[in-house]
Amino acid sequence: MVATENKKALKGGEFLIAETDASQVFIPEEFTEEQQMIAQTCQDFLEREIFPRADEIDAAKDTSLMVSLMDKAGELGLLGTSVPEQYGGFGMDFNTSMIVADYIGAAGSFAVALSAHTGIGTLPILYYGNEEQKAKYLPKLASGEWKAAYCLTEPDSGSDANAAKSRAVLNAEGTHYLINGQKMWISNGGFADIFIVFAKIDNGSGQPDKNLSAFIVEKDFGGITMNAEERKLGIKGSSTRQVFFNDCPVPVENLLSVREGGFKIAVNILNIGRIKLAVSCVGGSRMIFNRAVNYANERKQFGTSIASFGAIQHKLAQMVVKIFATESASYRAGQNIDDAIKSLMDGGMAEGEAKLKGVEQFAIECAMLKVHGSEVLDYCADEGVQIYGGMGYSAEAPMERAYRDARINRIFEGTNEINRLLSVDMLLKRAMKGELNVMQPAMAVAKEIMSIPDFSTEEEEGLFVAEKKVLKNLKKAILMTAGAAVQKFMQNLQHEQEIIMNVADMLIETYAAESALLRVEKLIGLRGEGAVSLQKDAALVYLHEAVEKVNNAGRAAVTSFAEGDELRGMLMGLKRFTKIEPVNLKAARRRIADAAIAGNAYPL
Repeated sequence: MVATENKKALKGGEFLIAETDASQVFIPEEFTEEQQMIAQTCQDFLEREIFPRADEIDAAKDTSLMVSLMDKAGELGLLGTSVPEQYGGFGMDFNTSMIVADYIGAAGSFAVALSAHTGIGTLPILYYGNEEQKAKYLPKLASGEWKAAYCLTEPDSGSDANAAKSRAVLNAEGTHYLINGQKMWISNGGFADIFIVFAKIDNGSGQPDKNLSAFIVEKDFGGITMNAEERKLGIKGSSTRQVFFNDCPVPVENLLSVREGGFKIAVNILNIGRIKLAVSCVGGSRMIFNRAVNYANERKQFGTSIASFGAIQHKLAQMVVKIFATESASYRAGQNIDDAIKSLMDGGMAEGEAKLKGVEQFAIECAMLKVHGSEVLDYCADEGVQIYGGMGYSAEAPMERAYRDARINRIFEGTNEINRLLSVDMLLKRAMKGELNVMQPAMAVAKEIMSIPDFSTEEEEGLFVAEKKVLKNLKKAILMTAGAAVQKFMQNLQHEQEIIMNVADMLIETYAAESALLRVEKLIGLRGEGAVSLQKDAALVYLHEAVEKVNNAGRAAVTSFAEGDELRGMLMGLKRFTKIEPVNLKAARRRIADAAIAGNAYPL
């Protein structure tokens, strides 16, 4: 059964209160032949153009090498995956564009350049531009003739983007906006032909608009200067500049969308950036794993390969388990977005608006996945260095660069702290608006913890019955914790960021664990249980670890605001909701590691 059959549309965040049938999720094993060819094209490009030149890319004295690589990617069509065919692109659906982000994610500095161009540089025009703007700019962006950058961040406005001080003033003739301001951390800044620039319009009164507006700025407009390339911890081969606008004249027809519409553009484009970053971290993690297992097989100590040691096998297996979970969750959410887009278009909504709304519906999942993916990549990079040992610390070996390059992803697209806060904030706001029926299940859970536990041993028949009960209970733990915190603090909950982040961790771990298990369940339906035993091992290891993490995060939350009988009751509830029958996880990890070592590659 494929994911599109008898599809029941789930809303963003609804996974917390609704069961998802395995037949309704998309899994990477269902990629079409065409999609697999796209993945192979990306892999061939990396093997031919990127990996052999990794040192050269990092050490480049100017941007000419990166520009030439972007040109080659453009020739292969990798820059136009999301651009409709009428504008020179391939018009791929969302999940197919995720494949490109996934595989190119292994490319370090180049991955940053490509994602900045195809994502935040191109999508604002695709989704918010008028017909004239699309026709003028998209074909050249899709081909790579023009490169794009995105100018939002300023010295005093990072996470608080709407605090930007850049100003746009309409000239006396009413033909051009004159933009003045300073932007920083601008990826592709050194070679971009097109800048998406955010500024507040001030018609000379000295009182700027409350909200940002967005503009399409060509480098040749003039009035643009730059600082030298930033010296960075990682992604050294990517161009990162401060960009200064000094009475930069922008034709009025280059206002993007509507006046004061810039903040909305920034937020919605960031949603796309977050899930794309998550899946690119999968590609990066997979590359790190492959190099780590290659080295473990080759490195001899005490007369044998270090891959034969249990401590190394544990590390390899844990990397596989985490990558498997992120990959499962990313493509699950990607298909949810595609389904939402299709549903909106079937209802008569214009394609561009439907694509934005579809992603916006799953903004909660986008935020969660960004956190999960970037932290899995960091974990893999750290363990990769450790497996390499002394060579892991040497710039002569690949792990040193991978370790440095990975670190930016917890800052990109909103820091992980902000994304944790956002995921819970968005969930609660949707609940308050009645878009998600969270209150009723939360009240039911509050009653349940006051009742006598059900000790019956009767089990339904079917696949993963016990595991699904565990997942259902994890969701109850979240509802109990979040519900009590809302009751306790009401509107002041926003000031209790530690508690919110605890709840976010509970959400993230539960979603990732459920995604991995649903993937395996669907795979068993397609291939039979015997053929997917390793995937089953990975999903069960992840679930057991998720239970522990949910318990720890829940305890940290409730002990920070409850006391006395209330605290004792909630701790008992948490204990009840985070139970799982113990299994031999060491044996499961060894089976995963053995397969990886035998195949000398990521095994799933």
